[in-house]
This record gives sequence, structure tokens and C-alpha cells, in this order.
Amino acid sequence: MNYPSLQELNLLHANICRALADPKRILLLYALDHKPRHVTALADELNIPQPTVSRHLRILRQHSLVNFERNGSSVVYYLSDRQIIQVLDMMRQIMYDALAKQSNMLNQSVAMGTD
Repeated sequence: MNYPSLQELNLLHANICRALADPKRILLLYALDHKPRHVTALADELNIPQPTVSRHLRILRQHSLVNFERNGSSVVYYLSDRQIIQVLDMMRQIMYDALAKQSNMLNQSVAMGTD
């Protein structure tokens, strides 16, 4: 079997996993998937303070997950690649499936009278 190298996995962790380490950043990615937005619009829609949104967008931009366009003094952010949403959706499905399995195992355990 051909496994990814440790160096490649370290790059994956440094460039993607760390960028996704905060739930607010994931939420920002989903919001930007809906449509490109200004920082203020994102802050208002997600009920997150504007400085927090700016800080998270900077991190997402540093990891190349979002880009921006400047129009005068206005800056609009957008996803660099929509595939990140597909990856997040797949991860969410894996989480739902795992939680369902855990719930079924717990229910079976309770039904059998064991804990």
C-alpha cells in the first residue's frame, strides 16, 4: 500500500487542518460558499464581532482557503476553491454516521441491561 509521506501529512496538517481548527472559521467558509461577502456582512449575518471575523479571515487567507477582491476601500471575500465545502460536508457525514453507530451501540447495551 502506498501511504502519504509524513512530510506530506505534516503539510496537510499545517496548511488545512490548522486553518479548520476553529469552528468559526468553518462557519465562515460555509457562509462564503453561499455568496462572497464583506467582513461587516459576515459579522452581522453570523453574529460574530467584526474584529473576530477579520482575524479568522486573515488565517483562512494565509492558508489559501479564501481570497479577496478590493474595490476601492471595499474588500469582498470569497472561497478559493469550493472543494473545501465538499470535504467539510463529507467530514460532517462521517461524524453523523459515527454518532448514529455510538447511539445504536448504547441503545443495544441498555436494552441488554449492560452498561
